[in-house]
Amino acid sequence: MAEEHRAEAHRELERGGETPEGNAHGVAGRPAGRPRDAHIDTAVTAATLELLEERGYLGVSLGEVARRAGTSRPAIYRRRPGRAALVLAAIESRLDVPAPPDTGCTLCDLGESLTLFLTAYRTIRPDAFSALYAECIQDPELHDRYLRSVIEPSRKAVRETLLRAVDRGDVRRDVDVEQLLDVIASFAHYRALFGRHLDDESAEQVIETLLRGAAIDYAELLSHSEALEQEHLAADGSHQVSIEDRSSPAAG
Repeated sequence: MAEEHRAEAHRELERGGETPEGNAHGVAGRPAGRPRDAHIDTAVTAATLELLEERGYLGVSLGEVARRAGTSRPAIYRRRPGRAALVLAAIESRLDVPAPPDTGCTLCDLGESLTLFLTAYRTIRPDAFSALYAECIQDPELHDRYLRSVIEPSRKAVRETLLRAVDRGDVRRDVDVEQLLDVIASFAHYRALFGRHLDDESAEQVIETLLRGAAIDYAELLSHSEALEQEHLAADGSHQVSIEDRSSPAAG
């Protein structure tokens, strides 16, 4: 599939279009032209995300993206060599979430970090990920880009929070943080690959399960989290992911 997109790019070149290889014109040795228009970049990303939501991954075509973005197919090819690269870039822009919070409360910060990522992740229809991955797995370069664009943001969302928790003494130093990140990421992406996103309640359970095994004193972390949650509820009446003590009889 990726080879077909590249072949199409070269056919565009033969018709007077441009490809992403070479210089700005797509042909080595030819003088570079004017810089890329950032407004077109923005319009292309918006059109790609719009089509992805409406029609799913297989419904995204470079021709339709170009039409909606008010540009041309050669202009699309100058930016991305095919559909997979185009969609990966669009998803990457959506998953560029803010830096995780640092309140000093490990449970609070883990919950907020994961919520920030999941809020962005859920804006992409889940079936798009499986179709995109099926195409990317055939091309080593696209596969690597998929891991960086789709998988890594979920790990990045909580990595810093876990490392701070280790430094504070909330999480044991012998815990393999990278394995914890694998577990958290796998829950989010496994659900999406089978057609549904990880919801807040399930995310809460994942954090609770992991911290019960990784924390030095889980009860103390829970107490700290509950105290801060009550303060926040008193302030604005709302909260994001919260952790309840499911080990107590009342929680059962």
